[in-house]
Amino acid sequence: MPPALQPQPEIITLKQYEALPQEKRVEVFDGIAYDMASPSQIHQSISMQLSTVINNHILRKKGSCNIFSAPFDVKLSDHPLIIVQPDIMVVCDKNKLDEKRCNGAPDFIIEIVSPSNPSDDYIRKLYYYKNFEVREYWIVDPKRRMITVNYFENDLINVVYSFDATIKVNICDDLYINFSDIAKLLNI
Repeated sequence: MPPALQPQPEIITLKQYEALPQEKRVEVFDGIAYDMASPSQIHQSISMQLSTVINNHILRKKGSCNIFSAPFDVKLSDHPLIIVQPDIMVVCDKNKLDEKRCNGAPDFIIEIVSPSNPSDDYIRKLYYYKNFEVREYWIVDPKRRMITVNYFENDLINVVYSFDATIKVNICDDLYINFSDIAKLLNI
């Protein structure tokens, strides 16, 4: 007996994506839309602390980069359509920004792992971020209390740190993030 035909996922266009209700959070990989789970309290707390540290550094240095946190779209590709909403991103090329999104790879992305779908950050997004030339990608895993740093310029650097580490942001000359301070502040 032949196997049952599996329904094929619908491929969406940018126009269809933009017509989705604003409260519907999805990411699109190769034209297929995937629903996103709502972030947890610890996820939001970590995101706020990291965004604050990075933004304060940019302001103190009078830097030209901008920091954004989700939900803010990044369109990596039109064909096939790839749109992500990183938890935190830094964009240094203002020409990539328009009123709606970042068009092209941000310089620095941080994803905070969702317990419901960790492979999304560790596998799928790692693949797309590397191939679409994000310069640096961090995966912050509150459950495992680990940070994976992927620095894609020159040779791939992939280093795993614990939550008691101070970690250098490789795309910046003098930005270090002390996760021990963040963990103490958030009591995690």
